[in-house]
Amino acid sequence: MPGQIPDPSVTAGSLPSLGPLAGISATTLTDKLKFGDFQEYGTMLSPLHFLDSLGKRPLTIKTERDEEVDRRKRRRDKNKVAAARCRNKKKERTDYLQKESERLEMLNSDLKAQIEELKVERQQLILMLNRHRPTCIVRTDSVKTPEGEANPLLLQLEAK
Repeated sequence: MPGQIPDPSVTAGSLPSLGPLAGISATTLTDKLKFGDFQEYGTMLSPLHFLDSLGKRPLTIKTERDEEVDRRKRRRDKNKVAAARCRNKKKERTDYLQKESERLEMLNSDLKAQIEELKVERQQLILMLNRHRPTCIVRTDSVKTPEGEANPLLLQLEAK
């Protein structure tokens, strides 16, 4: 069974094929191997010594598994922070675009109002000009208009 602690009365000498580890109690050997203090014993042990009683898995996989778990946890934490940063950036960008949209809509409505005011003013000026035309005497020598623009008042005077 994995992780099973051997009987402390059993010594390394009573176990087969431990050779130079004979005389060390099994619990001492197990503790040293669990905590990674096997540098002094490493040269004396073959990979078979790391197998549990059923011979299925080496004990070092647990530390590799722990490292894997730690690595995954760090990766998840970094991903969590990056995701939060991304969400914050997206929210800031959305807020900025919303404010910009509101500003442009206000500017658009102001410009539309200004266009309407200018149209009304233009109509008033045209009306004033049309009211003034019958009373105005225009001298043809003082009026100089470009050839492309036809002045209705001058055309009317030339026709007479």
